[in-house]
Amino acid sequence: MKSNTAAIAADFSCANQHALATILDASQTQSIIAARDIFDISGTKLWARDLPVSQALQRKLLDRQLREPLESCLKAADGVTAHTLVEAIERLLKQPTPLTALLHAHADTLLREAAKLPVHPVAQLLLTASRSSRPAAYEHAIQAMALNGALMLAQGGKPTDLRIAMLSGLLHDLGEMYIAPEFGEADAERTVDVLTYQQLVVHPHVGQLLIAQLTDYPAEVARAIAEHHERMDGSGYPHCLRGDQLSMHGRLLAVTESTLATLSEPAAPLSRASIALRVVPGEYDLRWVGLITQVVRQQPTATAKRTAEELQERLTKLAEVMHDASTATATLRREATSAALKDALTLTEHLLARLQGGLMTSGLWSIDPVAAPDAAEVEAVEGELRLRLRRIERAVRLRAGLLTDEDARRLDDLCRQLTLRG
Repeated sequence: MKSNTAAIAADFSCANQHALATILDASQTQSIIAARDIFDISGTKLWARDLPVSQALQRKLLDRQLREPLESCLKAADGVTAHTLVEAIERLLKQPTPLTALLHAHADTLLREAAKLPVHPVAQLLLTASRSSRPAAYEHAIQAMALNGALMLAQGGKPTDLRIAMLSGLLHDLGEMYIAPEFGEADAERTVDVLTYQQLVVHPHVGQLLIAQLTDYPAEVARAIAEHHERMDGSGYPHCLRGDQLSMHGRLLAVTESTLATLSEPAAPLSRASIALRVVPGEYDLRWVGLITQVVRQQPTATAKRTAEELQERLTKLAEVMHDASTATATLRREATSAALKDALTLTEHLLARLQGGLMTSGLWSIDPVAAPDAAEVEAVEGELRLRLRRIERAVRLRAGLLTDEDARRLDDLCRQLTLRG
């Protein structure tokens, strides 16, 4: 995964076609102009200060290296400000969502702090473009800013940590603007194919580069953005970091991102997010997970959609698939000769063992759902483990990279065993 990240991450000496397209689209409704003259690396003037961006600029930038990054040369004259961030949080607080109780408990402080957040010109440009052309992504950023801040406040964080938390939440997905839109609109954790996943895994690193190279935000913000899809057990991306390799703000942002990803599913209650955060022990920092769980305990219990018999059948099938896949993986790893395939299979064994550990810890391997005190929780755990099983296939294919035809066939056979339908 590291090599894939390095290959795609840009140094901003050339305009990124996807980010530029988003900016141009936003310029149809926003005033986006050149903040200074734009020159290529040889000193040729490409665009004059104060000129609005247009398709003509896009043509002039084609394959041209720039003296300064394009993002530093443009400004959104009527773009996102601290005041509009406050207004966005106020709108969020008025919406009935699973996060309402947590956010309302800290509403005054969140609003007061949002009014003081520094909006760097590069961040303003990209947030403004996102608000206009990618409204769902912008709304996600607002939610992440508010939730990240609320969790920090619930933990008793210092004012400096609160500001870093809110900025990290607000800016964490800006890197998605630099990949093709068909890859950036889906949720990397749940519903994408392997090709899309390969594109999405680089966006945390691109986001880190944006903040570190083009703004003056604290280094902790850039690092948290780089880590927001990492997991403490090493199963995240893009660098498979573990434990203390992750910063406090990175661990917090990972919990916020996963919570919002779960709640993006239709009618998903906060209890579902709590289960997703706990189903595989060791993935997330329990300091932050516990705050979500505390709120869930104060909310009405969800109702299961499936009957007890259906749940028992699905649990049995899930356990069988995990067992059979583990056996097949161990056999294939002993027979494999290529280092790439062995590496992928070692990862498969590790991730399957983590899922089996989650199943064992939950107690569902031996429980009869008819007698279960909370059938909805049983249903949610089973559903989350199925999603994690699907994620293994994508992660393993990424780790394997290019294989010989024979090794690719063997891996295909194994991956078919990781797929549970229905």
